[in-house]
Amino acid sequence: MKRYLLVIALLLLSVGLDRWTKLLAIEHLKDQPMRDVAGRFFQLVFVENTGAFLSFGAGFPDAVKLIVLTIMPSVLLGALLLYTLFSTQLNTWQVIAFSLISGGGISNLFDRITEGKVVDFMIMGIGALRTGVFNTADVCIMIGLFMMLPYMLGYGQPKNTA
Repeated sequence: MKRYLLVIALLLLSVGLDRWTKLLAIEHLKDQPMRDVAGRFFQLVFVENTGAFLSFGAGFPDAVKLIVLTIMPSVLLGALLLYTLFSTQLNTWQVIAFSLISGGGISNLFDRITEGKVVDFMIMGIGALRTGVFNTADVCIMIGLFMMLPYMLGYGQPKNTA
């Protein structure tokens, strides 16, 4: 029961925060020039992305886009969520990581299904080294992936189950 509550709370938090920040971006950044925050380290700019990460697939034909950007992610997110909820091999850290990945993925997938695009609005970087434009759902996904990095590299072993 504790695991289910943790997963639901993290899904609601990540999806809710992403939805809220995208609404703020639409309200305050749409049709506005790029804004520098903390020098040029962090920038805000409104972008509507019809693809996936770094606009991957934006130019695909509609049928391919449906399969690659909607159906496949739906199946993978569903499988990840079921694994997160029911696997006895996961510890609390992994449950949190997979919940963040799922929440971010669900939020972006929701946008892609309902709007045909995802709102991105943040850029980070130093000098010429810059990220692509991303959103809060992407941040949740990346935090989850970084949390899983020790396990993916073979340095972490599950100790206690959530």
